[in-house]
Amino acid sequence: MDKRNTSIQKRNSKTRKDSSESVSQMQLSNHFLSLQKPPILPHHNHHQRRFICNYTTSTSADSIQQETLKSLEWPSLCDQLSPFAQTSMGLSVTKKAQIPFGRCLAESQTLLDQTSAALAIMQSQPLDLSKIEDISRILDSAASGQLLSLSEICAVRRTLRAVSDVWEKLSEAPLLDGDSSERYAPLLEILKYCDFQTELERKIGFSIDCNLSVILDRASEDLEIIRSERRRNMENLEYLLKEVSTRIFQAGGIDRPLITKRRSRLCVGIRASHKYLLPGGVVLNISSSGATYFMEPKEAVELNNMEVRLSNAEKAEEMAILSLLTTEIAKSEVEIRYLLDRVVEVDLAFAKAGYAQWMNGVCPILSSENHESSNSGGKDCSLSINIEGIQHPLLLGSSLRSSSVFPSKSANPIQLDMTNGVMTIGSLSKGVSDFPIPIDIKVEHGTRVVVISGPNTGGKTASMKTLGLASLMSKAGMYLPAKNHPRLPWFDLVLADIGDHQSLEQNLSTFSGHISQIIEILEVVSRESLVLIDEIGSGTDPSEGVALATSILQYLRDRVGLAIVTTHYADLSHLKDKDSQFENAAMEFSLETLQPTYRILWGNTGNSNALNIAKSIGFDRYIIERAKEWVERLRPEEEEQWKGDLYQSLTEERSKLESQARRAASLHAEIMDLYNEIQDEAKDLDKREAALRAKETQQVQKELKAAKFQIETVVQEFENQLKIAATDQFNSLVKKSEYAIASIVEAHHRPDDFSVNETNTNSFTPQFGEQVHVKGLGGKLATVVEALGDDETVLVQYGKIRVRAKKSDIRAIPRSKRNTANSSAFLKKQVQVQKSEESQSSTTNNGEDESYVPRVQTSKNTVDLRGMRVEEAAHQLDMAVSSTESQSVVFVIHGMGTGVVKERALEILRNHPRVAKYEQESPMNYGCTVAYIK
Repeated sequence: MDKRNTSIQKRNSKTRKDSSESVSQMQLSNHFLSLQKPPILPHHNHHQRRFICNYTTSTSADSIQQETLKSLEWPSLCDQLSPFAQTSMGLSVTKKAQIPFGRCLAESQTLLDQTSAALAIMQSQPLDLSKIEDISRILDSAASGQLLSLSEICAVRRTLRAVSDVWEKLSEAPLLDGDSSERYAPLLEILKYCDFQTELERKIGFSIDCNLSVILDRASEDLEIIRSERRRNMENLEYLLKEVSTRIFQAGGIDRPLITKRRSRLCVGIRASHKYLLPGGVVLNISSSGATYFMEPKEAVELNNMEVRLSNAEKAEEMAILSLLTTEIAKSEVEIRYLLDRVVEVDLAFAKAGYAQWMNGVCPILSSENHESSNSGGKDCSLSINIEGIQHPLLLGSSLRSSSVFPSKSANPIQLDMTNGVMTIGSLSKGVSDFPIPIDIKVEHGTRVVVISGPNTGGKTASMKTLGLASLMSKAGMYLPAKNHPRLPWFDLVLADIGDHQSLEQNLSTFSGHISQIIEILEVVSRESLVLIDEIGSGTDPSEGVALATSILQYLRDRVGLAIVTTHYADLSHLKDKDSQFENAAMEFSLETLQPTYRILWGNTGNSNALNIAKSIGFDRYIIERAKEWVERLRPEEEEQWKGDLYQSLTEERSKLESQARRAASLHAEIMDLYNEIQDEAKDLDKREAALRAKETQQVQKELKAAKFQIETVVQEFENQLKIAATDQFNSLVKKSEYAIASIVEAHHRPDDFSVNETNTNSFTPQFGEQVHVKGLGGKLATVVEALGDDETVLVQYGKIRVRAKKSDIRAIPRSKRNTANSSAFLKKQVQVQKSEESQSSTTNNGEDESYVPRVQTSKNTVDLRGMRVEEAAHQLDMAVSSTESQSVVFVIHGMGTGVVKERALEILRNHPRVAKYEQESPMNYGCTVAYIK
């Protein structure tokens, strides 16, 4: 003990000069390999190119781009995407609207491919990313030299382990799917060249049990020695204190032995009056009442000192191990951060896939003016933008949430359809929401400017925003809530002037605000940009506004990929007549209901219909009439009449065609509903048949149980009457019971169970010993034991039961199924038995009529020997025969088996003095011998 203490003191007296010397004393190097791999950076490989959120343009472009994102409500759309993110890092990116855009057509196409790959993996198996934690703050602490805590190091290990598991599942996806295609490749490429820090994760797992949050003894040799010495010292200390506390208790110095800790030292409790029991002891503490002292015995002082030294040494060694692991994490900071960035990309890909599933989206086809996409999907290539039935994503999301249609992780797998190389999602719901109204956006190649006119509140701005959001979503790799295969160009910048930019602080009016925004747009546009301007030229004199708007549009025509503007100026619609690069579109307005339909009529010009709208909402009629007079003065009468008639004619024709289309769609829907109803009925036939069979079986079992109970009641009543009846009443009792049982069988018979041919039944006469079908016995075979009598009834036997049945209820069995051997043998046996009984009754008692109790088997005249040993069976049979009343019968059930019990039973019956005779088992009563008692 002294040598061990001396060794510990010497080892702990050494002062470590620095942390590196402490680490060198540890033996972790025997178990781990040092990390020598250089950090993998994004520019090392072509496949590792990554995407950023900000555009590499000027500060002015960044500013106007951010204004555009706010105008188009991009942050709100990102907020809709956030519930689909599984990691806290992905959630933060979506909440902050920092979803990355592709910086070129190829990068945006890669983002779309990643979303498609995520959809394909979601179809085969769900991928759980929720176990991956955001350890960025922990990495910052490690890099700054702060010592990481045990829980922080375990968080790093859990994250590395979770990322490795994600990679394994992603790698197994193509194998589980059995698909050799490359549709999973875009998602696998994200993590393909990452360093998963397997060695660091193994080091932490070797040193720390993260489940219990403790450092393991094997973490270092010194820690293992210190803890071993500490356990031995603690055992000695506890053993000593137990002896002292027991001695104090026996001496009356305390109510019960008490060992506790005071001032980090183990001690015992003792009354103040018995302090003398611990001479030389140290008082560590006194209770609040002063009645109890907490003393350290003199013998425990050195052991407590050793415990304190070992405890401090253990803490120092644990701090050294945490310092080593912190250093390892700091060395791998760059690789871990890069790995976390790639995990965010994977999370965003699956979030976009879940969002696409939720809104029933389809994959867009991206192209450019100089590079046509090979995946045109068979669409008309004369259109640069061809989007059918697209719905505003934000309005659609609100509609789905209000309809309680929200994503679920337990939803059915996504159905994917590969058509012409383009992946789309099958219908995941019963149908697309009717709100918002879907619109078609079709712009021909060569068109640079589209002027949309129409009434206020007609949907011009919403339609323009829908196109802007569709462009941003496709750039970010998101599916669109549209039909078929939407096709649109890739735009490097989406710039918008939407809303009122009035500012009192900057002394800007509405017109000045719009002009300032347009100036910034004109400074940064390129040939691949999309420009969206709402109410161009408004807020000033109409004549000057038209002139300025015309000049701006002609300027944009030569410098942008596409410009979409809305206006109430009819003169801007005439630009198409002079330049083919201009195109018109109008928001449809119903003259019948005086309400907008929110549909775009491409190639048409629309009227504002301001007077009609004002009239419909209750404006003063006198003012409306005066306004119409002014309109007639300002516009040429013939031109207005011609335009009005033409527009009305086109509207009526369009309404007629749409009515026919709706009727055809209605008929088609009715036919499909009828078809689905028939299909559902066909599917339910098997279930209904099984249910009917189960119900029928239950009913039959119920009736069988009732019949069995009634028969048992008749038998019980027969037994009770048999005890008190006279001898000459036996036959009448038997016949009465037979008729009662026959009536029970008749009441419970099932006509459909009897499948024998009804023809020639009147001519059939059952013979003695013949096997027949009896109506009501479920088609079972019974044997005729008494020929047809004068009352047209026949006595048949089924098992142990004899029943008297009417001749009309008896059917002959087919000749092919008759068991002639059994019937003839049974007939011979019955004739022999009857002859034997007649001869014995006439000779045994010298003419005396010896009558026995009728052979009706009951529980009281039956002895069951089955399952007994030979000696036990012999004893039971002898007792049963001896105790049976005279002139009675005993049914001895010995079974078949090996025949040992049967042979012994027959031997006893043959030699027993009370047994007059016995009958062995018959074909209708196997395993049972009937004994007649004298």
